[in-house]
Amino acid sequence: MKITTLRHALAIALGAASILAGTAGFHLAQAQDQQTDMITIKDFMFSPMSVTIKAGSTLTWKNLDDEPHTVVSDAGLFRSAALDQNETFEYKFTKPGVYRIFCGIHPNMRETITVQ
Repeated sequence: MKITTLRHALAIALGAASILAGTAGFHLAQAQDQQTDMITIKDFMFSPMSVTIKAGSTLTWKNLDDEPHTVVSDAGLFRSAALDQNETFEYKFTKPGVYRIFCGIHPNMRETITVQ
């Protein structure tokens, strides 16, 4: 009887551990999804240089360079002020489409945002 009770307790403990591990994996996936909403500006590059998001998503650009940068839509939808180191700029993409982005100070810095 004691062996059966111990097996039952062990099965419950393993089941709970599996649920917790699955939940931790879910939260990790959520954190990774949230990271794609952040674009870093470093070494005179946008990273990632190409990203796909859903309509209604907000992207945040953060300048990690010592030099100022801007975030500009080539279609004229938005233009950030010059971002000094550690400053950010946000834009909410409400309509599906392909958006080409560049730095107004360093036009060779480019990226593509695809909104679905």
